Amino acid sequence: MIVSHRPAGWLEPCLRSVSGQADQVVLVDNGSKGARASEIGRAAGAVVLRSPVNLGFAPAVNAGALLAKGDLLALLNDDAVASPGWLASAERALADPSVAAVGPKIVFSALYREVTLPDAEWRAPGDTRPLGRQVRTVLVGGRNVLAAATGPGLHRLEVDGSGDKWRWTAGPRPWYVPLPEGNQGAEVLVNGEEPPPGPLVRLVNSAGAWLDRRGYAGDMGSGAPDDGRFDQPAERFALSGAAWVTRMSTWHRLGPFAARYFAYYEDIDWCWRARLAGLRLVYDPAASIEHRGSASSGGEHVTGVRVMAERNRTLTMVRNGPSRLVVTALRDRWRNGPDEGVRAGIWQLLPWAVATRAAMSARWAVRPEEVWRAWAGCDVSWPEQPAGPRAFV
Repeated sequence: MIVSHRPAGWLEPCLRSVSGQADQVVLVDNGSKGARASEIGRAAGAVVLRSPVNLGFAPAVNAGALLAKGDLLALLNDDAVASPGWLASAERALADPSVAAVGPKIVFSALYREVTLPDAEWRAPGDTRPLGRQVRTVLVGGRNVLAAATGPGLHRLEVDGSGDKWRWTAGPRPWYVPLPEGNQGAEVLVNGEEPPPGPLVRLVNSAGAWLDRRGYAGDMGSGAPDDGRFDQPAERFALSGAAWVTRMSTWHRLGPFAARYFAYYEDIDWCWRARLAGLRLVYDPAASIEHRGSASSGGEHVTGVRVMAERNRTLTMVRNGPSRLVVTALRDRWRNGPDEGVRAGIWQLLPWAVATRAAMSARWAVRPEEVWRAWAGCDVSWPEQPAGPRAFV
């Protein structure tokens, strides 16, 4: 099943990649302009469900699942392309009844140029981060891709009162610049200067998902070169909703995505519910997915995306986490952290989150404390991890 809101050149290859693997492809046209997604989907032979408005990712998936037939339910982002063996590999993993869902290795579709600047690491007063230099422009073929660069050598994008944007490097650590499709030799300039030469690499987007001790989830391996270190199957706390497969019976047993979320953390919430039901989540790198990433939403640098992610992260803790930590998470959110409307959003949905937790708890096979002890803080770091805390899925 595929949800598409802003289809572009990526939707057709996405549909082609699964049409030969699946008995049925359901495309949810989630309010695309001029019903363009519907047009592309019908031409590809998909079953199309058209919504005139953007329902949000979670409600759109739920609606599409009602049309899906067969024993398995597979989700794939519309800006992703699946390898030929994806569904067959997932079906083998799901033969184990203890497995709730299986996720492939997801790599970014772009090629990246590695950049390492010869800066000594230093720290500013009151700032614990390792610092190198301020980077204000990363030009690739004349286009500024500062926000899209990633890796352990770059901190998050910062903005001052006048709207100027920059990112601090983290000393001499490597970072990665996306190159235009079909132009591996594009000129790269950092603050107007050519950096030292570096290799071309593919980067991992997700090798499953982790949970840290604050209740944040993130993609395992995100930003690391795809050099073989994530080529072994493993159990993970959760899986990225960009691409995963479950049994239809498990989908009905656990229930659909949390529609109130609109988008972001619905996959983590669903996987957490699977954990509480005593089921496992498996990462299977035998299959891979190439993913553009944030093609429809614009990613975490968009204020609305950050607000939804922060709101839904807290609501996911309320619905699934240990009671004592739920109280802590709510108190910390009210006292600390960025707002931009997050608190108001939590307050509006908090009664629903509490009520659904009470209803779901009757079906828990494992206590929230047990899940937390087993997974919080497990597998949350790796070499080449992006600098600074990762608080976004």
